[in-house]
Amino acid sequence: MSRHRPSFEQLDAATVLGAYAVGVFPMADARDAPGVYWVEPRHRAILPLDHFHLSRSLRRALRSERFRLTADTAFGDVITLCAEAATDRPETWINRSIERVFRELHAAGFAHSIECWEGDVLVGGLYGLALGRAFFGESMVSRTTDASKAALAALVARLRFGGFTLLDCQFMTDHLASLGAIEIERSDYVALLGAALSDVLGSAASGTSWDVGAADFRAVDGAPSTSVAGPLSGNDIVQLLAQTS
Repeated sequence: MSRHRPSFEQLDAATVLGAYAVGVFPMADARDAPGVYWVEPRHRAILPLDHFHLSRSLRRALRSERFRLTADTAFGDVITLCAEAATDRPETWINRSIERVFRELHAAGFAHSIECWEGDVLVGGLYGLALGRAFFGESMVSRTTDASKAALAALVARLRFGGFTLLDCQFMTDHLASLGAIEIERSDYVALLGAALSDVLGSAASGTSWDVGAADFRAVDGAPSTSVAGPLSGNDIVQLLAQTS
């Protein structure tokens, strides 16, 4: 991992978007850390959208409709849950500055969340940043078995339907590898990133504000190929993943 010098200035949305566009992202040493580090990994984890591993157990969990999976209905709750200490993760890299700027990016239409519910209880989810045809996964969280896997399945189905070409997972973990993620060299990542951002880099370079881009995170909502015009059901997600294989 290549870690840049710490920065203590307040993060702003334009700076963060510009950083992601060149393959750099912010992290903090702790929840209450005053500054962030700008990070550019030498090896990058990505999840090829046509190689998501839908295991039999996850397929069963989705088809059982045990979870209710929504998008952008509780972004603030998801990022707060991701930032909480847990038994398997006593400290977080999401400090107050990162949380604040991602809330701003969500309000501006760049940051999105997937929520995983059991009844009315939020038991998992994920959030990340959409720019061009790239989605930068920031963090995912699970408070019950299979919750984060179900959220990631919902995300992949949504991204594939919406015309995205790159799902950046930042760092490889055993959990991500089991779902189909691979690790690539920085140079290969930069090439994929450039292709995914080709429709937004020109406007940014010309001095106009950043545009979300051609891909559409919400394209699947109410689409004819889904059974409902509201939140995707587990069956919808399984069918969408099968249709785009």
